[in-house]
Amino acid sequence: MSEVQYKSACLCGAVQLEITGEPAAMACCHCDSCRRWFGAPIHGGCLYSIDKVRIVKGEDRIGTFKYTEDSESHRKYCTSCSGRVMVDHPSINMTDIPAVSIQGLTFVPTLHSHYAERVLRIFDGLPKYKDFDPDVGGTGELLEE
Repeated sequence: MSEVQYKSACLCGAVQLEITGEPAAMACCHCDSCRRWFGAPIHGGCLYSIDKVRIVKGEDRIGTFKYTEDSESHRKYCTSCSGRVMVDHPSINMTDIPAVSIQGLTFVPTLHSHYAERVLRIFDGLPKYKDFDPDVGGTGELLEE
């Protein structure tokens, strides 16, 4: 049986992705940079291995933003509409796709990352990591809700 295929796109549709399989993790990120990048108190993201995400349209319209040259997060956006497309994390070989942009995927988060930086408390019983889940390179340190 073949793996499920999902599609994702920027706001205007100039950049389109095909994603193979289910996410390695579905997380609510509370870090300051995600909050400011996505313009929201929490970012709902789906982590995929980089090899599971393929740009099928508009590669020439993808811009990249990094806070510093050696930044761990390579934020990708559409140069036509400024819509957020994905955030590559090359050090852990993962790509974060905004859950709201993945057609047909039901977002069911299993954890919170960077909860120490939160601006909004969430009481849902899910693990609240100070940084990342240890399975994707974090310390695994848990915080109280």
